Amino acid sequence: MNNQEIVSMKNSGSSVTQPLKNVNLTRKILKNIPLSDTCISIILGSILGDGSLKIHKNYKNARFKFRHSVIQREYFEWKVSALKEISSGNCIVVQKQDGFSKNQKLLYQSRALESLTTIYNVTSSHNNLDIKRSWLNHLTPLSLAIWWLDDGSLVSNRRKGVLCTDNFTEKSVNILSQYLFVVWGVSTRVTSISSNNREFATKAKYFRIWFSTTQLKKFLRIILPYIPTKSCVPKVLILYKDLDLQQRWISEVKNLLPKFK
Repeated sequence: MNNQEIVSMKNSGSSVTQPLKNVNLTRKILKNIPLSDTCISIILGSILGDGSLKIHKNYKNARFKFRHSVIQREYFEWKVSALKEISSGNCIVVQKQDGFSKNQKLLYQSRALESLTTIYNVTSSHNNLDIKRSWLNHLTPLSLAIWWLDDGSLVSNRRKGVLCTDNFTEKSVNILSQYLFVVWGVSTRVTSISSNNREFATKAKYFRIWFSTTQLKKFLRIILPYIPTKSCVPKVLILYKDLDLQQRWISEVKNLLPKFK
């Protein structure tokens, strides 16, 4: 299905997610893993962001891990508390500051489990994340929320948004952008940026997903009920010059996040 066909469906009043409703996911591998929906949602969202699934040398099964700055401690601790079913008693490590940040890092690492290996086999190829619609279709609003909280940012004076997909190829980023459009009705654009590494005298090209204000609001409305902690709320607070528009958005955020009123 191309963009023109999708737009035609929208204009005719048809739902662009209707084809997915006819797909029976109950027989899919990810639907038969003995882990909670919350756990799977967090893992799938995290591997698009700050998390990873890897099979380490001399191990048969995969581990899930992620790392956050101590500034994000509340969010980090919420994640850990939601992942008890795959955790051990010593799953958290505090790492010292490095050359990229002055803050300590909090590292989480799960047990090596067969259930995680199943997710790994579906989402990875040669120990690297492999972006495919077949498993992206299993993302939930919670998964999208985790992805945004990990790698999303408000830009242009907090009126637009960007997902920093710097580790992905142009092809993978386009798949992600198309997925957001087809499944969630959120239109984005993929734009490349260049970055200079002075230490190694190299120039890298990255691809990111950008949201206009209108599309950002549409995306945030999807994930707002799944924002887990109060410290995460600033990542959804769009700013307006118009006070009336600002108050409307604040009211909308409060309505979708009643637990943080």
